[in-house]
Amino acid sequence: MWSSEELERLNEHFQNQPPEALLTWATQTFHPRLALTCSFSGPSGMVLLDMVARSELNITVIFLDTDLLFPETYELAALAEQRYGIPIQRRRPALSLEEQDRQEGPHLYARDPDRCCHLRKVTPLTETLRNYDAWISGIRRDQSNTRATVHLLEWNTRHNLVKINPLAFWSDRQVWTYIHTHRVPYNPLLDQGYPSIGCTPCTRPASASNPRAGRWVGFAKTECGLHTG
Repeated sequence: MWSSEELERLNEHFQNQPPEALLTWATQTFHPRLALTCSFSGPSGMVLLDMVARSELNITVIFLDTDLLFPETYELAALAEQRYGIPIQRRRPALSLEEQDRQEGPHLYARDPDRCCHLRKVTPLTETLRNYDAWISGIRRDQSNTRATVHLLEWNTRHNLVKINPLAFWSDRQVWTYIHTHRVPYNPLLDQGYPSIGCTPCTRPASASNPRAGRWVGFAKTECGLHTG
């Protein structure tokens, strides 16, 4: 476990450095027990994947596949693996959709989305991260109120590891500038009124001013649970 003093010092050190510097340090410090999760939905994860490839960093890339994602998401994952030549480790829930329907009842996402997210996202991530000492995420402060205080480096008590958010202080404009400058592939649904993309049953178009309003419509829920706790 890293002390708060150590993490504070590192946050200060990397605050004015580019994300690539933090990614390089993370690789040198934690390899091979370092993983980057990429959803192939939002643009931030694609920026990090491109940075990892350009810097030739040996970082494990993990894709959490809920079996309920958009076709465009699966297509982007396949395209990225081919373009960057980076093996992408797909993690799926222990329960198939059919098994979940038998155990929990059909359309769990429509009745209890927290439970569905727990089974199909949170639990697979928890099981996966047991093998790692550090986890790289693409979350940013400007994405939602629940993420407004994230740091570059944090101690994650749920998974007992260091969570690294290289783009924590980046704006949406910076992300898209990088994508257009480096011609990074991204999910085409982002150009079709879907500013935040998750599973097909729980994702709707939304305005750019409130991107997560299209997630879990009708429920007081804005996070799947991967980045809470």
